Amino acid sequence: MNKKLFIYMFFAGIISMLVSCEKDGDKVTMMHTPEAPAISELPNLALTRANGNNILLFKGTPVNPGFSASANYFLEAAKAGTKFANPVVIANSVQNDSIKISVSDLNSILLKKLPADQVSSVDFRFRAVLVVDAGTGAVGTTANPLEYISQIQTADVTVYGLPRLDLVSNSVVTGKVESALGDGKYTGFVKLDKTKPYTLKDPDAGTVYGDNSGALKVNGTAITPSDNGWHRLTVDTKALTYTTEAYQIGLVGSATPNGWDSPDQKMDYDAATGTWKITITLKAGDIKFRLNDGWAWNMGGTPDKLTHDGANIAVTAGNYTITLTITNPTQGSETGTYTIVKNN
Repeated sequence: MNKKLFIYMFFAGIISMLVSCEKDGDKVTMMHTPEAPAISELPNLALTRANGNNILLFKGTPVNPGFSASANYFLEAAKAGTKFANPVVIANSVQNDSIKISVSDLNSILLKKLPADQVSSVDFRFRAVLVVDAGTGAVGTTANPLEYISQIQTADVTVYGLPRLDLVSNSVVTGKVESALGDGKYTGFVKLDKTKPYTLKDPDAGTVYGDNSGALKVNGTAITPSDNGWHRLTVDTKALTYTTEAYQIGLVGSATPNGWDSPDQKMDYDAATGTWKITITLKAGDIKFRLNDGWAWNMGGTPDKLTHDGANIAVTAGNYTITLTITNPTQGSETGTYTIVKNN
């Protein structure tokens, strides 16, 4: 962390905590030199498809500011030497001593930043965000949290390219699904159009798959989508099955054109970064993210910590570009992060 910024945060944090102590009578003591989190152990990062189900373990030591505070940890990676100008979040957790992720999941995340099937030098770090108090707006509050960043650890990483099936409509490739384990099971997000039937082509083998009364068939008829928009397509070329399910992330809230009513303002998926994006004009008010115009899956909260049923996100009027990263898609425990950039 920049030395001047760290010194500013250190003294500003002391002042904000003293103000808090005067209000509620609690005594909080910060260490003279707070201890940032650290990476204590990196796993073997020569990733292979054959080991896709193996679990990798990243170990760390916690932040120690000298007082009791909740922390949210982010394990981040970036190309070596870029000073984390464009990092990717591998995982986030309330503890960092044992962060686990499968080889196939890590491979999918790093493929967004690294070339396949070659060795790359990658920087790793832990970033800890602390919230000491709420409601005052001072350093250490929800709106202005304390942040501590570990020293960088650099490692050689090899990611493997994924077998894929291309969606082909009128001889044009309109999307793709990939197989994380190379086992004939493919999945991914695709944007479908009811007016554009498609087939699935294995570009390596040259095999073309289509429909056969709801099942998959080599050289079957073109598949006609039942609805427009983003879907999660799952294909099994060994069992000869396929399924499509609507998967449309949208913005809802008093700041959006339709308020809290559906239809939501639909976001687009960016396969290169694994994020959902939208550029939209909003009114002053609140927004949240939700799936398929329903509340079973929804997220709110702060930019670094979106959670299921989290708090509304307040915005002022203006045109924004909003980017959503989903770190856990499981319904009921979904989590993520977001950025919001005002264009005017």
